[in-house]
Amino acid sequence: MTKAEETGADGASAELTVAEAQRQVDQWIRTIGVRYFGELTNLAQLVEEVGEVARILSRSCGEQSSKPGEPLGDLGDELADVLFVVICLANQSGIDLEAALRRNLEKKTRRDATRHQQNAKLRSP
Repeated sequence: MTKAEETGADGASAELTVAEAQRQVDQWIRTIGVRYFGELTNLAQLVEEVGEVARILSRSCGEQSSKPGEPLGDLGDELADVLFVVICLANQSGIDLEAALRRNLEKKTRRDATRHQQNAKLRSP
């Protein structure tokens, strides 16, 4: 990423931490979105958005083909939609995603410190 890409239109850093993303999504919901959808509605939204990611990947990387003239879609945009809904659910649940992600990575590191290196199925042929 170039220095120009790292800054926003106002010259401020465009780097977005998980905590800042949670704050910005909350602000967007409260000012533009009016209010949060209920958790079950957000769960349905999450399933729908994950389905869009699956559709794009199954056609671009998998064995499924698109219908003639059907646009593939923007994988980055769909992943951002997934992240947006996950952030909404975290905000509604009072979860600090940054702290939760750190704890989760530490857990995985302890659990999988040597497991994947020792897995013969993951070794290059």
